[in-house]
Order: sequence, then C-alpha cells, then structure tokens
Amino acid sequence: MPNNVMREITPLTPSDCFTIFSRVKNKFDFPLHYHEEYELNLIINAGGAKRVVGGHIEVIDDMELVLVGPNLYHAWFTHQCKSDAINEVTIQFHKDLFDEKFLRRNQLSFVKSMLERSQRGIAFSPETITALKDRLLTLDKKNGFDGVLELLSILHDLSISRNMKTLSDPSFTNEKFYYNSRRIEKVFEFMNTNYNKQVSLAEVARIANMPEASFSRFIKKRTGKTFIDSLNEIRLGHASRMLIDSTTTVAEIAYKCGFNNISNFNRIFKRKKFCIPKEFRETYTGNRIFI
Repeated sequence: MPNNVMREITPLTPSDCFTIFSRVKNKFDFPLHYHEEYELNLIINAGGAKRVVGGHIEVIDDMELVLVGPNLYHAWFTHQCKSDAINEVTIQFHKDLFDEKFLRRNQLSFVKSMLERSQRGIAFSPETITALKDRLLTLDKKNGFDGVLELLSILHDLSISRNMKTLSDPSFTNEKFYYNSRRIEKVFEFMNTNYNKQVSLAEVARIANMPEASFSRFIKKRTGKTFIDSLNEIRLGHASRMLIDSTTTVAEIAYKCGFNNISNFNRIFKRKKFCIPKEFRETYTGNRIFI
C-alpha cells in the first residue's frame, strides 16, 4: 500500500447497517484513501472534477454515481471543476452487511455480481443516475428498517441497470479473474507471472494447447480483448501500482513491466488511462489542485 494513501476509519460501528452523509461544497479536499466498507457516491454539479479509482483516472461529467469496493483507493479532485455548489451524497456500508450465504440465493445473484465487480470500482450510466438520484438524495429521511430496505432496493436496481462501467484494471487490485475456462485461466496466470518478459502469442497458444489463430479468436471471444490488449492491461496494472508505490523512474518501470521502449509505454498508457505516466504519478501525490 503506498505511503501517501490514507486509510480512512469510517464512523460506522458494528451495530450500524450503513452511514450516509450529504454535503454541498465548492471543492474536493479529501486525499486519496481507502477503507474496509463499500462506498456508493453520488456527485451532482461537479463537471470537470477528476475521479481516481484504483488505477483508473477520469474527468467526470455533471452527474456521477460510483460504487467502490472494500480497500480500493479512491478520491475526487477539483481539477477543472468551477462549481461552487457541488452536491455529494456518500453512503458507506459494512462489507459483511450481506452475508455470503444470503448473497448466494437466486434473488440476490445480480447484487452479488455487482458487489464482486465493485472490487474494481463501477461507474453507473447517466440514465441510471437520473432514475435513482432522487431516492439517493432522500435516503437519509428514511428511518431504521425502512432505510435498510430502501438501500437494498436501490442496490438491486443498480445491479440490474444497463451500461455500468468497470473502472480499474484487474491486476491493479491483484484479484483473480475466472473466465469459466481453465485454458484462459492458465494463460492469464502465465501472463501475470511473466508480464515483465517478452511474451509471444506462440507461447500462450502453446499453453492453451491450441493453434495460434484459433487461440486468438478464442481469447477475444471469451474476454472481449485481443491477446496483446490483455497482456498490456496486465502490464499497465502492475505499472500503475509501481508508479504509486515506488519512486522508480518511469523508464525503469516501463522496462520492468515488459514494455520494450518508453515511448511505446507512454503511448499505450495514455491511450488506456487518458494521461501519461508522469501525470498519473502526480495525481497520487496529495497535490490536489490542477489548473
């Protein structure tokens, strides 16, 4: 865990179900942080602010709704936001609020899968935000059990919503992904172990025990990405982590993560993360004003 990321101890006690706090403010001044709890954050009127979730950085629109899983670092920075009335509603709930067995029931399968995806952070679509924002804004008016029911109902509606977007790379959070295919798992294990070396299509096709052309089609069909894209994502996940966790130079990180030259690394990094590695690193140094 990087030194400059703060661990937040939320005010939630073991006998509470969730906490909700709403405020109107003119800037974002909370540093990059993480906590044990899930967090659902609704932000209205902050177009131009910058959101950081795990290894993902993005400039946000006027309305934003994001679900962040336990121990995933996140923060919003003022960046180019000029608003003096940013409306933010933050809901935090215990990671064991919903028992594992409860989540395995059929009726909760969508909520379960959304909570799993939130380990990488999820941004919801503008249509979803429009449909649910009033319920989120008035959740603090509900008391006790009604509040818990309404939160569960909101989470269910979010879980079946369309066009949600997963934010951070899988390797950034070091979680294992299973694509219902032992072949793909073996290939991803191999790429995760050897991302710092040159990895060829021929090698991974051999591990999957398939001809190269068939393997190329197979990985694209199963993961939605080409072999080289999957490999680059793994490399970028590790590189993002190093940019935050270490003072190693950008050039050294590029070579350590298997990129053969720095301009190639910069280009791929910018294409995937919308900023160059140097800017990415600066975003994480508690320097919170970007003019």
